[in-house]
Amino acid sequence: MGRVRQWFDRRGWSDVIIGLPYLWLVLFFLLPFLIVIAMSVATKTPTAPPFSFGGDVPWINLESYARLFSDPLYARAFLISIMNAGVATVFCLLIGYPMALALTRVSRGSRNVLLMLVILPFWTSFLLRVYAWMGLMGKSSWFNAALTDAWNWVVPVDWAVRSLPMMHSNFAVILVMVYTYMPFMILPLYASLERLDPTLDEAALDLGSRPWQVFRDVTLPQSVPGIVAGGLLVFIPAAGELVIPTLVGDAAAPMIGRVISDQFTSARDWPMASAVAVVLLVLMVVPTMIYNRSQARAEGGR
Repeated sequence: MGRVRQWFDRRGWSDVIIGLPYLWLVLFFLLPFLIVIAMSVATKTPTAPPFSFGGDVPWINLESYARLFSDPLYARAFLISIMNAGVATVFCLLIGYPMALALTRVSRGSRNVLLMLVILPFWTSFLLRVYAWMGLMGKSSWFNAALTDAWNWVVPVDWAVRSLPMMHSNFAVILVMVYTYMPFMILPLYASLERLDPTLDEAALDLGSRPWQVFRDVTLPQSVPGIVAGGLLVFIPAAGELVIPTLVGDAAAPMIGRVISDQFTSARDWPMASAVAVVLLVLMVVPTMIYNRSQARAEGGR
């Protein structure tokens, strides 16, 4: 007890406070990830749990990874997931950037109200919001009727339709993901744009730059960190999304989250599901680590 008391007297609580986040990461990220990696190299068995190590089966079985890279089902699911997540991220950026920029140009009172409206959907159940979109995209909904009328007004008569087939398609998945993850794009962009010095824009205007040139040469380059942060916050969860593709997506073109869920539940192939999850995590984490390292080197070289 004396040594413990001396240690606290010398270092105080600083090491304890600093160590708590690392303990959290070890318990709730590193340890589960190691368990998933261990399951990915196990052998599927009819027992409970449906995998085994050693004994009559090898300790390390790479059959799941071999199937992952040889079966076109998984490559197709990864491709669909990356494509849908990428398109959703681009639309979130195109819609969210003007909204975040507008938030920095309004009065503080209006800004607080608008920020509250941005986060207001988080106060409602996520599942309830997806079901609401299912109702809006139904064939007899006013939303579908309005889009159908707009379609029939634009396209030739030969292409006219009675209702647009929106449900159970990649269009529906991307639409709902854009709506769902839009705040994750707006908030980092707002935080990045709000820190910019407005006098730089004024100086560029005084030097003869047009507003679009000021945006291109001054505002946009300085907001790149916010764009990257918002893009990662949208793309990473969207690529592994399960609920949205299951409820509004096409069962014939599943995203990787649906594949992992089916392997865990229907097929009871936990090693295969774990292998898919490990590869998905590597695909998401490695580019992020490379970007962070490049940013650190760029800042260190300044």
